Amino acid sequence: MILIRSILLIALCTVSGSIYSQTASTTVSLTLPVVTLMDIEPTGSITLNFTRPTEAGNALVAPTPNTSKWINYTSAIASGGLTRRITASVNTVIPGVNIRIQAAAASGGGGGTLGTSAGQVILTTTPTTIISGIGGAYTGNGANNGHALTISLATSTYANLQAQANTAIVITYTITE
Repeated sequence: MILIRSILLIALCTVSGSIYSQTASTTVSLTLPVVTLMDIEPTGSITLNFTRPTEAGNALVAPTPNTSKWINYTSAIASGGLTRRITASVNTVIPGVNIRIQAAAASGGGGGTLGTSAGQVILTTTPTTIISGIGGAYTGNGANNGHALTISLATSTYANLQAQANTAIVITYTITE
């Protein structure tokens, strides 16, 4: 009987020791700022030149589209905030010439709610959406990350064409809600 009582006492001590536990807590302060950053990679200018025809009666030859530029962005929107979009515009329109741009689907590194291309658009002095639906996202940095851009020129109205020499056109990109 003493042996049974001793075993029972040891068992109760073991069980009762595991019933009690302790907890502790730590308060963590968190700040997640609203972020709206965008750039064009790589930096620098591009050149697009029409080629004169070699035979009378033939049209001007449009330049090969430029595909060297990429849009990179980082976006953290406010709680319940609207998605963002990227617009593009030019500082001047050349009579008889369409300046076109197309953002490809996002590729490369990055993640989150990446934007959707609006397809090919003709640029004017009024900002036109080229990417929409950007939520909390980042594209990765540099060329081969984000949205590849295709920039091209085409004649629109031959009657309006006027010779141009080294005319600088500035494309302005804006990320906004």
